[in-house]
Amino acid sequence: MATATTKAKPTDRIKMRIRKGDTVQVIAGKDKGKTGEVLRTLPNENRVIVEGINLRTRHEKPTQEGETGRIVTEEASLHASNVMLYSTDKKVASRVEIVVEKDGSKKRRLKKTGEVID
Repeated sequence: MATATTKAKPTDRIKMRIRKGDTVQVIAGKDKGKTGEVLRTLPNENRVIVEGINLRTRHEKPTQEGETGRIVTEEASLHASNVMLYSTDKKVASRVEIVVEKDGSKKRRLKKTGEVID
């Protein structure tokens, strides 16, 4: 008899270059080419949730008397390697580099356009 095994959780958190609020473009998968804003990052799993991307429908049963069931559409997570930061000004996706300023602070910058993100 086969027993159900649970997926082993990764113990270490992955340093992500993508943050909540960033605009990203999907570079792989069924939603390839679409852009959206990052709603949430999951650094333990190296995944992101993007607004309007990777939508899943879930059927909910009624919880109270007299309430009807409903179909809920929600975003599922994507692997961080399947998205790239997107420049809304130049309309191009780019890799990210970390630049150390003269005062010692770190900034994220797009490689293609040179645009400083934060």
